Amino acid sequence: MASRAPLLIAGSANPGLAEGVAQELGVPLASVTVQRFPDREVHVELSNSPRGQEVFLLQPTSPPPDEHLFELLALADASRRGGAERITAVIPYFGYARQDRRARGLEAVAARLVADLMVASGIQRVVTLDLHTDAIEGFFTVPVERLSAVSLLAEAIQGIRPDNAVVVSPDLGAAKLAERYAELLGLPVAIVHKTRTGPEAVTASRVTGDVRGRTPIIIDDMISTGGTIEAAIWAVAGAGAEREGVIVAATHGLFVGPCVNRLRGLEIKRLLVTDSVPLGALPGLPIEAVSVAGIVAAEIRRLTVG
Repeated sequence: MASRAPLLIAGSANPGLAEGVAQELGVPLASVTVQRFPDREVHVELSNSPRGQEVFLLQPTSPPPDEHLFELLALADASRRGGAERITAVIPYFGYARQDRRARGLEAVAARLVADLMVASGIQRVVTLDLHTDAIEGFFTVPVERLSAVSLLAEAIQGIRPDNAVVVSPDLGAAKLAERYAELLGLPVAIVHKTRTGPEAVTASRVTGDVRGRTPIIIDDMISTGGTIEAAIWAVAGAGAEREGVIVAATHGLFVGPCVNRLRGLEIKRLLVTDSVPLGALPGLPIEAVSVAGIVAAEIRRLTVG
């Protein structure tokens, strides 16, 4: 079956990844104007008519999430009003994913609100990468295609890991993710039990699994302020793990707040993340970026076969 050339429209959140996807597909990015008025209102205008076309909006809702989210909604609305046949939002990083439930009873379930806003804007399908929680897919009333960078990151780790390594989940929430890495790498798993005491404060109580004399490979779906990674490294070190040669891998590298200073003092040997969000200046960190442009382009290609 022949595939139809999609209309690729990139927001301002991650132009580098958008260019990479376009190159993989051999399709140019559509011209679009994104402007901010002095009061920070966003104005978007398409230069190419989307009428009758399959539109893919490439825009993670990474920091600042509010600005990038509304920009995505505006691009979807412009595409819908322009007569697009179908609008797919490609959201490599899904902001607000950690607000997926009411922990104390009086909070907003922001992840569900974001899903509703996306559908209301005209988005008819969503492509995401390593969602923070499975529950988010159920918040949407449109199809959600879920991609994963685990195999890409595991392949990158395979070439640098020592024989005595152990895959470490920094909390119970990442245990299934750790098992996926461990299966691909042929390594045992250990789990750190943590307690979050604030937005940036994390304490670890104990470690389940044998880490003594082993080099930890700490994995997670995202690195935000670095508190979880820091607590995990000190927890496994206290349980007898090697302090030298620590490897950290995560799909989404946000590196916000005190993160860079925290991680810089932990003697991490390798720090692997993808380009799901753009990586700014991260002095002193042994960053290795793994591109997801190939798997995003492959998914777009699959969806446009018809």
